Amino acid sequence: MNLTQYVDQLRQELAVAAEAGGDEARALAERLTAPLESAARLTLLNALSAAADEITADLAPGSVDVRLRGVDPEFVVTPPPAAEPFDAQAEYAALMAARPTPPPPPAAPDLADDGGTARVNLRLPAHVKARVEEAANRDGLSVNAWLVRAVSGAVDQPEGRAGRADTAGAAGGRREAWHSGTGFTGWVR
Repeated sequence: MNLTQYVDQLRQELAVAAEAGGDEARALAERLTAPLESAARLTLLNALSAAADEITADLAPGSVDVRLRGVDPEFVVTPPPAAEPFDAQAEYAALMAARPTPPPPPAAPDLADDGGTARVNLRLPAHVKARVEEAANRDGLSVNAWLVRAVSGAVDQPEGRAGRADTAGAAGGRREAWHSGTGFTGWVR
């Protein structure tokens, strides 16, 4: 930045002011012009430095510095770092990595012990069937394999957590209900 034009403007303003005071004031202004040029440059540098400090405070973390090269100042602007673009995939991956992993599902029952299988017809309300299908898909199992695992898990619970209650049906038939102490989980005829 060239300060000479500003110092010259100040010199002209001093000369105009001295004209109003007569010949003695004009002569005094001419004698003071040379020593005032250095003081005017120093005052302008101080003003520019203060302005750069204020701009830096508003620009943080960027900055503006005033450097003196010869007799003229130079501004050095350091912009704030560019914000990284939002990466939705990276954000999703970070969220998934921070998510707690669910406990592993119970092991599939070992059907090799008895060597055979039995067929059971099970009637479920439509909304329960839909939930069973969703759970089986979520676990990567067929509905049958998921039901076998769920029934095996319920049957294999310790006696303190799940027991069997026998009740007589309306027609004198026998019903068995598996319960956990707080409610029934299913009925079998």
